[in-house]
Amino acid sequence: MEKIPFTSDGLAVLQAELKQLKTVERQAVIKAIAEAREHGDLSENAEYHAARDRQSFIEGRVGELEDIISRAEVINTAKLSGETVTFGTTVALADEDTDEESTYTIVGPYEADIERGLISTSSPIARALIGKRVSDSVEVATPRGTRSYEILSIKVVSG
Repeated sequence: MEKIPFTSDGLAVLQAELKQLKTVERQAVIKAIAEAREHGDLSENAEYHAARDRQSFIEGRVGELEDIISRAEVINTAKLSGETVTFGTTVALADEDTDEESTYTIVGPYEADIERGLISTSSPIARALIGKRVSDSVEVATPRGTRSYEILSIKVVSG
């Protein structure tokens, strides 16, 4: 059983979603199915079929979340030095061609959210950065070709 790295905050988000699905969403869909059954003929009852589809989605997501959470391994970022890029560090980069700066935090695959600057350990840029130090130059294969970045800073995130 392969462990999945998480920050404590990232795992808490999934645990909250699981709790919401089990305690609120399940009950709501059971009620919706019961109400739709009262309307008669189930073969042509769109509300019934929609509720059953929703129930199927909820049960599938509950199973998925339970599996992920059972394999979760919270990485204690407080023990990290911040000297090299690792899981749980925030890295400031400068594109060596354009001098454009960007900042990313390296997290597990289920926490990744590029809009918030959270990149997965399995992403090409994270793989290129892991193990590197401030002032190191890294090359990353992107859809637009190879890009070179300089590491400006590394800091350990809490949570």
